[in-house]
Amino acid sequence: MKTIQLRTEIPGPNSRALLARREAAIPRGPSNATPVFAARAEGAVIEDVDGNRYIDFAGGIGCLNAGHRSPRVVSALREQLEKHLHLCFAVTPYEGYVAVAEKLNALAPGNFAKKTILVNSGAEAIENSIKIARAYTKRPAVICFEDAFHGRTLLTMSLTSKTRPYKAGFQPFASDIYRIPYAYPYRHAAGTSAEDFAHHLEDAFKRSVAPESVAAVLAEPVLGEGGFVVPPPGYFKLLQKICREHGILFIADEVQSGFGRTGKWFASEHFGIEPDLIAMAKSLGGGMPIAAVTGRAEIMDAPGPGALGGTFCAHPLSCAAALAVIEAIEKDGLLARSAVIGGRFEKRAFMWQKKWDLVGDVRGLGGMCAIELVRNAATREPADTETKQIARYCYEHGLITITAGTFNNVIRILVPLVVTDEQFDEGLDVIEAALAAVAEPKHAALSGPGADRWAGGRSGR
Repeated sequence: MKTIQLRTEIPGPNSRALLARREAAIPRGPSNATPVFAARAEGAVIEDVDGNRYIDFAGGIGCLNAGHRSPRVVSALREQLEKHLHLCFAVTPYEGYVAVAEKLNALAPGNFAKKTILVNSGAEAIENSIKIARAYTKRPAVICFEDAFHGRTLLTMSLTSKTRPYKAGFQPFASDIYRIPYAYPYRHAAGTSAEDFAHHLEDAFKRSVAPESVAAVLAEPVLGEGGFVVPPPGYFKLLQKICREHGILFIADEVQSGFGRTGKWFASEHFGIEPDLIAMAKSLGGGMPIAAVTGRAEIMDAPGPGALGGTFCAHPLSCAAALAVIEAIEKDGLLARSAVIGGRFEKRAFMWQKKWDLVGDVRGLGGMCAIELVRNAATREPADTETKQIARYCYEHGLITITAGTFNNVIRILVPLVVTDEQFDEGLDVIEAALAAVAEPKHAALSGPGADRWAGGRSGR
C-alpha cells in the first residue's frame, strides 16, 4: 500500500472563504459531508477550489454511475441546447420524453406491457408511485420498512424510517403508513433466512392494518441510506407472493440501487422479482435532474388525464442526458464494470474484517457495497464516532466518502463506474489507512449483556 499524504490545509483558503459565505447566506438545514468546495470534476476525480485532487467515492450520492461529465452526456446536452430548452410536456410535448419512456419500458424487469411517467426527483417518483397505486387499488394504506429512506417531502419523509435528521421536529406525518422490519441479517438476533423476515408482513395484517386496506408495499431492494443492506435470497419473492395473494401492489424504490449500480440495470433483477411499479432517479440523469416511475400499463393508466405531471418534469436537457446515460451503460460495459468494482472491494474489505474488529460486516451487490463499523464484534455496538473519524481522514487524504446507516456507522461506496483500477485501489488504500489509524488490532471476540441490544433486538416481533 502506498503512503497516503495529508493534503495541505484542508479546507484550503478558498474553501474556507466560501464556507464563511455559505454560513452567512444559507441556513444550517442543508448540510455538507465535507468542508471542501468543488471547482471541476471528470470521470471519478474532483478538484476543489484550492487545486486539491480527490477520488470520488460518493458520486453525488449515487447520481454519477456514468461518471462526472460523461462525454456522451455532455455531447447530448450540447446538441439539445441547439434545439430548445424548457417547453413543458403538458403544453407542447416533445420526442425526448417519449424516447426515454420507451427505453425504460424495455429495460424494466417484467415481460408485460409497461408505461412510464417522468418527474424531477426521487421523492417525486415515490410520491407519484403511491398516487398511482392508490388510484388503481382504491385503497389507502402503504406498508414500508424500518431503516428505509424514501425522501424529505411530507409523504416520503413519513415513509422514511430514520428520525434524525430527517423527521424530528416535522410532525405531523402523513397517515395510513405502516412499518415492518427489513430483512437485515447482520442485526437480527434470530434466524436470517427469507422466511424469518417475510412473516413480518403477514403479522402486520393481524396487528396493524387489514390487507384489503393496503394499496402497496414499498421497499428498497437494497437499502440505500439505511446502510446498503442486502436481504437474503428469496426474501422479495416471498413478499411479492404475499402481496399478490391480497391484491397489493409491490413498489420497488430503485432510486439509489438502479441504473447499473449493482451490476444489473435494476437491483430487483438480482432477486428475480418483477415489481408492479419501479421508482428511479439519481444516475438516470448522469448529473441532470430526472426521475421516473415505470410500471404495468394498466396500473399506470389508473390516474386520469392531468392527475400526474409538473412544470419541469422531463426537462428536454434531462431527457437528452438520460438517453445518453443509457447508451453509456450499454456501450461502455458499465454493468460488467460494476461487478468488477464490487469484487475488488470485497477482496480488500474481507481482509480488513479479518484484521480489525471495527469492520463488523462487509456487504453489497456489485458496485453498491459497504462496510458496517462496530466497537465490538460480539455486541455489534455501532461505531458512529469512529465512522466520522474515518470519513474525515479520507477527505483529508484525498478521498471523498459518505456515510450511511440508521446508526451512522456505515461507509458506503458509490464511486462512478468509470473509475480506473488505479484510482479505485488508491481510494481503497486511503480507507485502509484510515482504518489503521482508528481501529484497534483484531482480538478475541467478547461477549456481554449488550450483545442482544445491538445484534438485533427484533426477534420478539
